[in-house]
Amino acid sequence: QVQLVESGGGEVQPGGSLRLSCAASGSIFTIYNMGWYRQAPGKQRELVAGITSRGSTNYADSVKGRFTIVRDNAKNTGYLQMNDLKPEDTAVYYCYTQHPLISTPGYWGQGTQVTVSS
Repeated sequence: QVQLVESGGGEVQPGGSLRLSCAASGSIFTIYNMGWYRQAPGKQRELVAGITSRGSTNYADSVKGRFTIVRDNAKNTGYLQMNDLKPEDTAVYYCYTQHPLISTPGYWGQGTQVTVSS
């Protein structure tokens, strides 16, 4: 069983920055892929960014160049640095972990609200 605890959400003005954290319990974190999805009101959940156990990353086109995902396996924690935030980034952000041989996330964080508003 893996538990994910998220932190770092909040409200910022357009152009601002936030950093989300996702702390995982259990030693298996180091072999799992992880990342974040987000869900805005009335919209489907979408993948924002992912990172493999070896550090390979992928991003949604809408956040490329603005968001950066990294992981610290020694701390069992992943981070999503979000810069130049836009109102359309407003959503609940959910971190996840995923076994590298399984195509869907296996564990989810509780979600954290990110609001970008002037």
